[in-house]
Amino acid sequence: MSTTTPPATTLKFAWLELTRNCNEICTHCYADSGPGLGHGTMTVADWVRVIDELADMGGLDVQFIGGEPMLYPELPELIGHAAGRGLGIEIFSNMTHVRPAVWEAITEHGAKLATSYYSDDAAEHDAITKLRGSHRKTRANIERAVELGIPIRGGVVSLREGQRAQGAVTDLQSIGVQQVGGDRMRAFGRASQGARPQIKDLCGHCAHEKCAIGPDGAVWPCVLGRFIDVGNVKEEALVDIWSGDRITQARAEIAAVHGAGAAACTPPQFLPMCGPCGPCVPSVKHCDPQEAPLQAATIATT
Repeated sequence: MSTTTPPATTLKFAWLELTRNCNEICTHCYADSGPGLGHGTMTVADWVRVIDELADMGGLDVQFIGGEPMLYPELPELIGHAAGRGLGIEIFSNMTHVRPAVWEAITEHGAKLATSYYSDDAAEHDAITKLRGSHRKTRANIERAVELGIPIRGGVVSLREGQRAQGAVTDLQSIGVQQVGGDRMRAFGRASQGARPQIKDLCGHCAHEKCAIGPDGAVWPCVLGRFIDVGNVKEEALVDIWSGDRITQARAEIAAVHGAGAAACTPPQFLPMCGPCGPCVPSVKHCDPQEAPLQAATIATT
């Protein structure tokens, strides 16, 4: 039974980070995930309970992430359970390996997909993911998703000078991906190169209608704000965390840096529902209004 003050905002969306394990070792990974890191201490029963709690709180959507969520054995079960509770579902995957059972669950329950894509040049893409053949596999599975009529978003992160980022956008469009967003590299995880993460590098919308839950049950304001721990779903109910003092303090600290209005745009490859752009489809060259204005051109097909 909840004993805390009613929350300031409704929790509508949650990232569920099912695993730290990933078959890629991307140079900019915000989660610092990679091969052999395991699925954490959250059990399938724990994830089912969290999904139920989110639905009971009036939640609308979940995004299964990692690591690589396709490597989580019980992903089809969790897709089915979330759908049964009336939640919208998106899976953010590198799309290198999709098991038949996952394809079946996605199509049966109307789930969506999102993926990162770095270049139309296979060698350049593979150099970023550090997985030989990743470009070929990712592109093939994007094509299959489009053929199956599964909605899929593409995110192109600009990492270095001369990267064929615009080529990646054009290639995704040629396959039939109708929503492509761009972002710069953000100083979290491996991309920070050991620097301490800072609130100023967040977009400012964290903990407003959304939160992230990690493989060990930790609750964060968002996937990039994992350095701000506001509770653990293995120790207390999600509704109590969302209404608690720690997340209230986190909101205040974020607002103190970003202001009440926060940034005018957010990184779309991570955020399928972040406002106020809803969704934002910026130029791939920049997605940070504090550093550069939005370009007039958009990267989307109609």
